[in-house]
Amino acid sequence: MSSANAWEPVQRLRTYEQVMAQIEERILDGRLKAGDHLPSERDLAVQLGVSRPSLRESLRVLEALGIVDIRRGGGADGGAVLVGTPGPGFVNLLKLQLALGHFSAGDVLDTRIALETWSCSEAASRAGEADHADLARILDAMDDPSVETSEFNRLDTAFHVRIAESTGNALTAHLMGSLRVAINRQMIEAYAGLADWRQTATTVRHEHRDILDAIRRRDSGEAVHLVQDHIRDFYKIGNVGGIVHPAG
Repeated sequence: MSSANAWEPVQRLRTYEQVMAQIEERILDGRLKAGDHLPSERDLAVQLGVSRPSLRESLRVLEALGIVDIRRGGGADGGAVLVGTPGPGFVNLLKLQLALGHFSAGDVLDTRIALETWSCSEAASRAGEADHADLARILDAMDDPSVETSEFNRLDTAFHVRIAESTGNALTAHLMGSLRVAINRQMIEAYAGLADWRQTATTVRHEHRDILDAIRRRDSGEAVHLVQDHIRDFYKIGNVGGIVHPAG
């Protein structure tokens, strides 16, 4: 393998952040495109200088973020495959995910609250019946007793992004989508650290229903209060980034 194509041993960042950085570099210079396979787990672990269990966990995070698709089985169709259509939006998402690792968890939390309280306030004024119906369908899917953590997190993200979309502000919806997907790692790690994630999920479902109810009633003040407590409580329960904030 030529030096230009060689994967580099990871440095101090988390393994998956290094993998993402190298994926981004390959997208930008044209060496990697949608549908391309990453090297085999064994070969990639050697090239990155990490253990296979560490690489496997990194690939699971990348899969949860929607960056790669892990296809089971051997042969040409198996392994990790880059998904989506690489372009400015996809690359910006990768950059945002990497950038969040350099901001404090408190800064990320404050930014989420600023965006999501504004979105809920506006949604209470602007959202229509079609928006309400879409939000309700997402919550119905979250109520499925067989739902697994990764799907629950995806639906959680979809709910908050759909609220932003219902404001009619395209830029806010775009920012919300990028931010929520990029911080999905925090949600994955938080749920993984819980003794019973389904118990916490029950609380999250209830809080989501209350937020939607406030939006439907056009009560912007209540919607803002509920979503702010909802976000802060999750960071506290999951000890995300070591933050412990009182609700309020």
